[in-house]
Amino acid sequence: MAAEPAPDSGQERTERAAQEAATGAQDTAPSSAGPDVRSIDLQPGFVILLTALTALGPVSTDFYLPSLPNIARYFAVGEAEAQLTLSGFLICFAATMLVFGPLSDRFGRKPVMLGGLTIFTIASAACALAGSIDQLIIARMFQAIGAGAGPVISRAVVRDRFGAGGASRVLSYLAAAMTLAPAIGPILGGYLQERFGWQSIFWAISLYGAIAIACAAWRLPESHPPANRTSHGPIAMLRTYGMLLRHKRYVGFVLCQTFSYSGIFCFISGSSFVFINVLGVAPAHFGWCFSVFVIGYLIGTVLSTRLTHRIGIDGMVRLGSVVALVATAALLLIAVFAPSVIGLLAPLMVYMIGIGLASPNSQAGAIGPFPKAAGAASSLLGFLQMSIAAGVGTILGSIEAKTAWPMALAILLTTCGLNLSYWLVVRPSNEERPA
Repeated sequence: MAAEPAPDSGQERTERAAQEAATGAQDTAPSSAGPDVRSIDLQPGFVILLTALTALGPVSTDFYLPSLPNIARYFAVGEAEAQLTLSGFLICFAATMLVFGPLSDRFGRKPVMLGGLTIFTIASAACALAGSIDQLIIARMFQAIGAGAGPVISRAVVRDRFGAGGASRVLSYLAAAMTLAPAIGPILGGYLQERFGWQSIFWAISLYGAIAIACAAWRLPESHPPANRTSHGPIAMLRTYGMLLRHKRYVGFVLCQTFSYSGIFCFISGSSFVFINVLGVAPAHFGWCFSVFVIGYLIGTVLSTRLTHRIGIDGMVRLGSVVALVATAALLLIAVFAPSVIGLLAPLMVYMIGIGLASPNSQAGAIGPFPKAAGAASSLLGFLQMSIAAGVGTILGSIEAKTAWPMALAILLTTCGLNLSYWLVVRPSNEERPA
């Protein structure tokens, strides 16, 4: 006599719900692939708003980079302590990302974004009022908590509106537009530093946050309707994260993005000390050096918008990783044997062209398969890339910048990680997929 099927337990129902959220239900999205990437028509106002929101992290870091040496002198601390204002920011930025994505999956994108922006704006003002390095580090941590909403929810909005196929090109457009923040930030920050001191930079960032709140309240659409929202608790959320980590292509693309961002952060963390303290660049001129780095990324992302629909996401990540590897090998040789401003900037620019090809496609490849859990997929991606980058930056910051080669070596090692992630994880998983 056949045994009767056992009734579903609450745990089994929760696991199935988490599985559905992780893999995505195709009938809840217009299409798993989204619109034809060649026919996407973006409203300029929408792109500008998403760019400004995604740029909360770069605005919070790049604007004050020229002030790092001055902040160290102002509070009479060493370079390593001053860099904790950067590493501490990224640690909280990463941790917060684990929360904002699932919250937006449950309550909608817009209200969660507005809450994050409010925290960001208040904390930025607190940074300007800090009376000690410890107070500044704590204020920066709260600033990071609010800033985490920007990139996580913006990526989820892109996935909501444009599907898996369209997300790659749209994220490339956003990445290209977002280069304005790191290009202008150090230049404006250097000017404010010389004219008004480092506190003025954080007042400017606080004003940016206030404007972002007004614009998001007015123009940000709610892209995650109630019918698609999840209502699962923390346990189901953790199970969803576990299922994402068992998805081989997701893990591969997340690793690619993580190593790409870690390399960028090696430059962000070490560049001001290398160019200002080692190579003698004035703080007001450092922003122009940084702009060369950013222009490379802009070129790469623009090429990505043109080429992705021709050679695909995997092909773009492969091409970008190889370009970055060749450039960083040259960077290390120059840093060791003939360091100079131009000598370092040339391979750094080529390196960033490669990252501009690989990074937007790594993000799209990671979040694309998960229409109902785009927020959770984006959160885990952001957490991993930020936490690992913070660790890399802390290690690099503990090394006094007396030469340029430690920064160059760190960037080369992250590029090796990018290539290994693609060739050992992403490519095999692509070959395993059914035809």
